[in-house]
Amino acid sequence: MITLDRSKAPQFKIPEHIELIKPEKRTLKNGVPLYFIPTPEIDAIKLEVITLSNNSQMKEEDSLVPFFALHMLLEGTKEMSSPELDHFFDHYASEVDIIYSFEQQGLSLLTTKKHFGSVLPVFRNLLTDAIFPEKELEKRKSQKALTISLQREQNGARANQLYRKAIFGTDHPYGFIAEEKHVDAVTPEKLNDFYQHKFLVQPEIFVIGNLNEVEIDNIISEFENLEIIKSSKLSTDFQIWPEKRINELKDKSVQSSIRLGQHLIPKTHPDYHSLTVFNTILGGYFGSRLIKNIREDKGHTYGIYSSIGSLEKADYWVVMADVQKSYADEVIEEVYKEIELLKTIPIGQKEIETVRNYMIGHFLSNFSNAFDLINRFKGIHHAGLDYDFYEAQLNYFRSFKPEEIMEVGQKYFDPKNIIEVVVG
Repeated sequence: MITLDRSKAPQFKIPEHIELIKPEKRTLKNGVPLYFIPTPEIDAIKLEVITLSNNSQMKEEDSLVPFFALHMLLEGTKEMSSPELDHFFDHYASEVDIIYSFEQQGLSLLTTKKHFGSVLPVFRNLLTDAIFPEKELEKRKSQKALTISLQREQNGARANQLYRKAIFGTDHPYGFIAEEKHVDAVTPEKLNDFYQHKFLVQPEIFVIGNLNEVEIDNIISEFENLEIIKSSKLSTDFQIWPEKRINELKDKSVQSSIRLGQHLIPKTHPDYHSLTVFNTILGGYFGSRLIKNIREDKGHTYGIYSSIGSLEKADYWVVMADVQKSYADEVIEEVYKEIELLKTIPIGQKEIETVRNYMIGHFLSNFSNAFDLINRFKGIHHAGLDYDFYEAQLNYFRSFKPEEIMEVGQKYFDPKNIIEVVVG
């Protein structure tokens, strides 16, 4: 009999490398690529159809048309009403979700192997046979107009809007701020036009689950007759806000929402892994420098975090916090101080080991279940990378040195390039 000493935590062992299942790629006769990761041990199936965002091709007044079109796909098709669709997917224990981001949009289906054959054709019809009932559209327009009004009053949501405006520009879709007039401009005719002529821009299909060749062939036969639209690539020429700070003061607010940020390099750049470590030490986890300084030592906020946002061509970096209004300027100065300390003073060995263990543990948790695999694949696929990216990232987390983190901070974090947004 083996006796366990439960007073000691099990030793944390860093793996030498990771084994990742590479997707099998098929190309449909209409040119649509299908990426499939088999998971024989799980009888759940996830299928995503993801297209490139076409927002850059829309007139400014019609900027919300893609949003409404996508979110109304479950409001009815030529064959089934909205209640019938809801009942159908519930009956077969299936979920359909919307995918909507800066660069991609689409639909996701989560179902079981048992029901996959029944739900696949209905899911497929959402991409070509949806209708946009005027009554349901008016309800959604009313809800969206209310959301826009509320977001203007919520400091955090408004700060996010102004930050996007500052680093992308108001003429770029990423910097677009929706107003009620954009809601008013949406009509069933515009939704149908977008759906028929501007929706399926270079779609890709991602599948993970316990599927055999016959079931994969069924997917191919369902989607190979889609009429797809060629992409016109979105410009990455962003109009950076010319001023250092955007202030939007609110007399009745007791707190201010702060955003500090700038553009960064893409994932393909050799310095990317170093930047990831720099960001984590600064504000990327609960033991970060910003948390210890501004939350624990000074008590100016419940939480302050920094993160790297992912785009296809260039990522961006942002610090986010809600702070006591009278301390907003002090908090911003403390952020700059912490950045300067990381750039000029080597990290101590104890902190290095804490951050190293956290980052490796967090990295491995991103591959903890089967469905994570397809998300990790998409993360590198859309950046033009392969699984070598993750192998290199793990190796870097295992071996980074203090001077490398200082150097990358000196190279990329110049205060004069960091834009400040304060709302409240």
